[in-house]
Amino acid sequence: MVKYGLDYTRCRWILPLLLGIGVIFGIIALAGNGWLESQTLPYVQQASLWQNCRRPSPGGEWSCQSLMGYAWGRAAAATYLVGFLLLVICFALAIIAFAIDTLRFNFIRGIGGLLFVAAVFSVMGLVIYPVKFSSEIEMTGINMFSWAYGFAWTTAIMEICLGFFFCCLPNYEDQILGNVKPTYFYSSP
Repeated sequence: MVKYGLDYTRCRWILPLLLGIGVIFGIIALAGNGWLESQTLPYVQQASLWQNCRRPSPGGEWSCQSLMGYAWGRAAAATYLVGFLLLVICFALAIIAFAIDTLRFNFIRGIGGLLFVAAVFSVMGLVIYPVKFSSEIEMTGINMFSWAYGFAWTTAIMEICLGFFFCCLPNYEDQILGNVKPTYFYSSP
């Protein structure tokens, strides 16, 4: 990407594309019911960021309890949601930044800083949730943090990695814009 510069049409949209994938993963994590699930049969417990559902017997009805009744449930949901909203804002800003013909590298570095802030909020929510859930809610059977929780962590890791990339990209401004003279390793005798 640095060899051809960000004017190379296919490489220009890689960063906004990766941010878009992070937004999709965040939506899956927010909407998914698989933050915590029973590991073995009979499946008696399933939880999301918003509620905890239990089934007293294998063929019985699920009874759900909102996690918003707990202060830690509201805190975990709020911090992860703030991180997700900052990610969506970064996605919109990246589309704007890379759509302009002349790149503003300080603007790109600002997006990287905002991604780090989003990552901090997301990780706070992802740490609060399992610690307080396992200590304050009685769990039945063998449980595991499952696929939706994994999507949430993937989103947080993408925020951190893309934050580094957005912050480091302006360091290569001259190479990207083609302002560096080529270096030749051949010398004539």
